Amino acid sequence: MEVNDEIRRILPEIDWIEDTSLRNKVIATWADGLRRGEWTPDDITRMPFTLAKVVDISFAQHVRSVTRICLAAAETFAEIYQGKLSLDRDVLLAGALLHDVGKLLEMEEVDGTFRKSAAGKLVRHPFSGVALADEHGIPPAVQHIIGTHSKEGDPYPRTPEAVVVHLADFMNFDTIAG
Repeated sequence: MEVNDEIRRILPEIDWIEDTSLRNKVIATWADGLRRGEWTPDDITRMPFTLAKVVDISFAQHVRSVTRICLAAAETFAEIYQGKLSLDRDVLLAGALLHDVGKLLEMEEVDGTFRKSAAGKLVRHPFSGVALADEHGIPPAVQHIIGTHSKEGDPYPRTPEAVVVHLADFMNFDTIAG
């Protein structure tokens, strides 16, 4: 199976992005991160979503959960607020799917143990994620989500889509690893 197809199999929410060009850029960003980090797509089903605590939740499960929570929020806002608060669905989904892509460069596996890579000790995943995304033509609105989803974004205003991804990410982290 081709890498892009494997990525779509493991992260089927990618196919929820309606804009074909954006969807392909999201896949290309994941593929590049996997290649640079010397990972296979199946590795994201084994690697933990965080190194902060020992958890039995994979990186892929975390990304999928954050993405699904974001879509549920967008659908709820659309239904309840009826246009008074609307989110850019494709930007939101792309940001949710890519928010942690930089972890592919931040982590490494040595003798079956996951740990911070040398690069990860210097550059946290929001920064490496934005760099990966930019290289593949991901729009600034999505890069903003990647760059501000974690504590690095706290001093800066977040777009509505970035707020939703940030809160969905920490809802997962604080509930599971907190």
